[in-house]
Formats: sequence, C-alpha cells, structure tokens
Amino acid sequence: MENFAAGTAAPETEPVAIEPEVPGRLLPVAELHLHIEGTLQPELIFALAERNGIVLPYSGLDELREKYEFTDLQSFLDLYYANMAVLQTEEDFADMTYAYLERAAAAGVRHAEIMMDPQAHLSRGIPLKTCVNGVASVLATSEEDFGISTLLIAAFLRDLPEESALEVLGELLAMNAPIGAIGLDSAEVGNPPSKFERLYDKAREAGLRLTAHAGEEGPASYIIEALDILGVERIDHGIRCMDDPDLVERLVDARIPLTVCPLSNVRLRAVDTLADHPLPAMLAAGLNVSVNSDDPAYFGGYVDDNFAQLETVFELSDFDKARLAANSIHSSFASEERKAELLEELNGGEVMH
Repeated sequence: MENFAAGTAAPETEPVAIEPEVPGRLLPVAELHLHIEGTLQPELIFALAERNGIVLPYSGLDELREKYEFTDLQSFLDLYYANMAVLQTEEDFADMTYAYLERAAAAGVRHAEIMMDPQAHLSRGIPLKTCVNGVASVLATSEEDFGISTLLIAAFLRDLPEESALEVLGELLAMNAPIGAIGLDSAEVGNPPSKFERLYDKAREAGLRLTAHAGEEGPASYIIEALDILGVERIDHGIRCMDDPDLVERLVDARIPLTVCPLSNVRLRAVDTLADHPLPAMLAAGLNVSVNSDDPAYFGGYVDDNFAQLETVFELSDFDKARLAANSIHSSFASEERKAELLEELNGGEVMH
C-alpha cells in the first residue's frame, strides 16, 4: 500500500522526517489516550485480590480472559468497573501505575498522559487521596525511573450528572492534586459533551488543559460540541469525524489532535476489523492523528502492538510511522522543551523542522 501521507502538505511548524527510523529501533512516542485502570492485567488483578482478601468471581486467569470478548463499549465498561474492586490502597494504585510505565517504556513511550477515573473509585468508597496519591507517587519519578515524562489527567464519567463531576473537581483543586488536565470518558451515546459545559469552564479557570472523548460511538456532532461548547484542545478517538467532510476540513485547518486507538476500536466493535479502520483515510486527509492504546490490558495491545498490527494490515511506511510519532509529541501537553527533546530523539539526533 502506498504511503498514506504522500501528497499531504504539512504546515511548516510540523516535523518532516527524512530518515527517522533505524531498523529495529522503536520510535519514541507520546501516549495521549491511556486509562490507567485499563492497564490492569489479569495477573495483577488476581495478585491484588489475594493481597486484599477479595474473592473474585472467576475461577482463574482463563475464565477472566474469556470475558474479554466485548460486543460494545458498555460490555467492556461492565467488566472494567468490576475489576477495579481490587484497587483498595495507595500501594495498589502505585503497583498498577508502575506496571504500566514499565511496559510502556518497552513500547517506546517517552511521554505519557495518563487518565484516571476518580469518580469510579469514590463510588466504591475509596478516598480521593488514596487513588490520586497512589498514582501520583509513581508518576513523580517516572522520568528518572523509566525515561518517561508524565502528566495526570482527571477523567470524568459522562454517564454521571455534571454536579458530581463539579464536586470532585472542586475536591481535587482543594487538595492541590497534581493533575494537569481533565478529560471526559465512559458511555458516550446519550451523554453529549454539552452536558459538561460548567465543568470545563471551571477547569479552564483553574488553568487545566482540556480534552474529551468524542466521536467513538457517538456522532460527529459530539466532536463539534466538544470543540465549540467545552473548548477542548484535543479530541480522544474522533473517528466519526470522517462522517462529516466539513468537520474534517475544520480539524485539518486547526490541526486539532485526534488520539486514535485502533485496537480498542476493533475490540469494542466501533469498527468491524482493523482493515476497516479509518486511520489510513484520516492520515490521507491530513488529520493530526496519533496512535494510542486506550485500555491495553483489555484490548489486546500496548502502543507498540498497535503499531505492529497497523504495519501488518496497512503496510505503514517509515514516513507514516514517523508522522504518527511526531503528531503524538506535538499534540501532547508536555513543555516545549520536552517536545523538542523528543522530536530530536525521533529524528535520530537532528532537530525536526
């Protein structure tokens, strides 16, 4: 298959890699769409259950893995929330975060923006400080320990009332939680972005960066709402933009980042097969897309796995892979200095222009 990006003019501010890849070398990438609770591997679920005296409703690893065949987003969410029961202490949250960073480092991730669902833990009686401190304690030394700079995103559950999100955001701000952004996730259909206008106004006033899930199962109009009503800087998923040519043109012109999760889209039946995924068309249209793993323990792969399967199915060229990696870095909320470091690393020592 020919280079998807061929013929697509990139703005001068965007990187152009000539020979960015050394055979066998993982490209340095930023992972921008990652739910830390979605990194709970079955083995860790059982280990934490044993440590906390929790009896799981599965006879063993095989029975749990059998449940990872999802029919839609809700069928995944049911298992996702059930498995969170093993997260009880700061140590549990720290162990989960450490395990993700260790695997992410092996996948070439050099910057990670990690979403956490505080409402999901509060609803089962886990104090806010327990989940925040557990995750943040590991992120505080992530660059030293793994070479991965990090940013913590508080993601809010869109199927709960906005009042709940406002209350939790207020608590996070009051405790000076080390969050750098907010997001919006969980069941999309029937829960439009416009439902959370006050939440995003409050976060903006607090100086937080803004992103939101939109256009995965929900329609392209949800992407427009997220941009126009919530004022987000980045769209998580966004694949339904391809249903609206005018929206595609707008996203291209504004270089709005779309954090696409190919294996997740397949496992949740948002697309039938990876071969049906709109990523090639999105690249060809000039959209600012990056590749991410979403909930890798549930969807069959981390970032390197996503790239490997995309390369197999679509025969991604080195240019395409470098473009996706560069997009991820540019689209991150990292400092300009950190972005420059990663772009230099991506280009094999030469600063990309």
